[in-house]
Amino acid sequence: MDQRNDAGYGSSPDSHAAGPAKAPDPMTIRLRAAMAAAKYHGIELDPKTFQAEASERSPSPATLVRWMDDQGLVAKGMHLKWRYLVRMHNTPPIVLMFKDGSAGLFMSADTHRGVVWLRDPMGGESDPLVAVDELRLSQVWTGDVLLLRRARAGVEAEAPVDIRWLSRVVLREKSALRDITLSSMVLSVLTILPALIIMQVINKVVGQHSLATLFSITMILVVLTFYETLLSYARRELVLVMTARIDSRISIHVFNRLLALPLEYFERQQAGNVIGRVMQIYKVRDFMTGSLLRTFLDMFTLVMILPLLFFLSSTLAWMTLAGAGAIGLIVVIFMGPVSYYIGRVTAAEMARGSVLYESIAGIRTLKTLALEPARKQEWDEKTAEVTRWKLAAGRMSNWPQTIIMPIEMFISRGVLLVGAYLAVTDTTGTGSVGAGGLVAFMMLGGRVAAPLVGFAKLLEDFTEVRASLSEVGSVLNNPTETRALTTGMRPKIVGGLSFVDVNFSYPGAPTKALDGVDFQIPPGTMLGVVGRSGSGKSTLTRLLQGVSRNYSGYLKLDGIDMREINLNHLRRSFGVVLQDNFLFRGTVRDNITAGRPGLTLDDVVRAARLAGAEEFIERMPAGYETFIEEGSTNISGGQKQRLAIARALISDPKLLILDEATSALDPESEALVNANLARIGKGRTMVIVSHRLSSLVDCDQILVMEQGKVDDIGPHNVLVERCAIYRQLWLQQNRHMNADRNAGPAPMLAEGD
Repeated sequence: MDQRNDAGYGSSPDSHAAGPAKAPDPMTIRLRAAMAAAKYHGIELDPKTFQAEASERSPSPATLVRWMDDQGLVAKGMHLKWRYLVRMHNTPPIVLMFKDGSAGLFMSADTHRGVVWLRDPMGGESDPLVAVDELRLSQVWTGDVLLLRRARAGVEAEAPVDIRWLSRVVLREKSALRDITLSSMVLSVLTILPALIIMQVINKVVGQHSLATLFSITMILVVLTFYETLLSYARRELVLVMTARIDSRISIHVFNRLLALPLEYFERQQAGNVIGRVMQIYKVRDFMTGSLLRTFLDMFTLVMILPLLFFLSSTLAWMTLAGAGAIGLIVVIFMGPVSYYIGRVTAAEMARGSVLYESIAGIRTLKTLALEPARKQEWDEKTAEVTRWKLAAGRMSNWPQTIIMPIEMFISRGVLLVGAYLAVTDTTGTGSVGAGGLVAFMMLGGRVAAPLVGFAKLLEDFTEVRASLSEVGSVLNNPTETRALTTGMRPKIVGGLSFVDVNFSYPGAPTKALDGVDFQIPPGTMLGVVGRSGSGKSTLTRLLQGVSRNYSGYLKLDGIDMREINLNHLRRSFGVVLQDNFLFRGTVRDNITAGRPGLTLDDVVRAARLAGAEEFIERMPAGYETFIEEGSTNISGGQKQRLAIARALISDPKLLILDEATSALDPESEALVNANLARIGKGRTMVIVSHRLSSLVDCDQILVMEQGKVDDIGPHNVLVERCAIYRQLWLQQNRHMNADRNAGPAPMLAEGD
């Protein structure tokens, strides 16, 4: 099947180079087919996120499946025969893998005519479908297909994290829960049989001195013990596997949800507090797969044992139930007070955890300013608070345990004494439970109290778990950026910016951070942004990065409202360098290529050279493979900043934002970066926020901000003449030059005075 198409479809998904169209390569066609199938399910894939295997000329179905799974789809590669393919009617698009490494889109089939209808993935949705019979398709088709559907996780990504969500996660393990339930029912039966056998041993074997019967019963007990041991092992294995799967799902969902929260949320919250609240999810997980599951399984034993206990002795059975009920009532009464103290312990531990996190995160500042005594004092105070509430919670928990203990002793010892009394006083023998029956009752009676008490304690645990889940929800149930990251337009970025009456206010702020901002710049412009502290310079760049989208007015990129652009695509098309940048633990090369799969060492060297980082990287012990420690302790601040600039340039962004990027550099490094600005800005739009006006002199336009408004915009020479604010800032920063020009020769010091 010929995969060539008209001009305009011959470039790769990311290629925008002008010139005559050429036939697309197989990898491009296969990626386009996968993207078209995904779009049918409402997921727009970004080809920049695809990472091909080094040995593959064209992505295999397995590679595409991994990519799709990461993008919120469920994909499956399989081998189909023609007779099955031609029977598929009204199905979503299916990707057919061709022998030359390309692909086609299966749209529908006509069983009566013996043809399938295919669409060229490089064409448009309105292009006519092509009918292909078995003979023609067999010449190009490998038999492999890629099936797609939208992941349930994608639908549930925005669902609130609560007990219902957690229940759905657990209930997804239906097959494991079914097997565990069946094994528990069998184990319940196996639990009863030994007690009945022991009863027969005491009543008949001991009384009649029958060794043959004893031998037979012993063999039966050995067999039952073997099967009970084997089945118990199998059930524990099932519970272990199910728990591991649930733990993985919860961990992945929580981390993805945390990353989907907007940057604004993290800026308003204490990091240690956020971590402490999120970690409460594992307490909830332990409850769902621990005490809740154990109580659920024990209930099967209770259902099987209770009828037998009443058969043996209704009097003793009612006494056992009464004792278990009394224990449950006591637990319920103390549930509220105990939960209160446990909640205070949790809050105190979170506060202490925040101190620990801040101390480790700011250890450099802590050490350099000798803040150890102050932090130790704060840690001691938080520890004392935790200890005080733990002691109070322990004392409160001690009361119900103390009251329950006599009742538990009555169930284990008192019932035995009452049963013995009934056996002794019953002269007729009609109501006596008998010696064997009494032993069997005691073996089984203890298993009745445990589930009932466990069920009562379950209510207490549920209160604590509900509080923990509330803490988790206070973080994870905040509005996320998931929709903005997965939907929206993915236009070709050129770099033209337009602000039209843009207004923005921070939550709780009395005044606007941006007030009627209105200006525009063409693509390829080097724009400097200056102004006094609090004038709105950094807020301007936040809006450009998509950090805040709740502004009024219009902020357009190449004529398109930025709120309509896919947020992931937008941020990947930008390069951003902040005043204080974070480097990850890893090599220099890994940090420069962070999040950019498929880039080569040549790309890394090119970006490092543009950022002025090449010269110091080559002097490092291992060059680009030099390992950067946590906190970037083994490199200087200037080197760290230049690596951040190289990281921003590695993807050749069409719009580069430098927000006080050179303020942390030493004069030599700053001069080196400023000298490269012309080369860095070639072919791209640059927005440079700086309080050092000398670094903005060569900018095409300089935007002057004042109290959230645009005071003026123009080149340096024009602003010095007509803009009072800019002229004042310029004179303040360059007054030493004016003083040197106005000063005469330095006077000589008088000698001998």
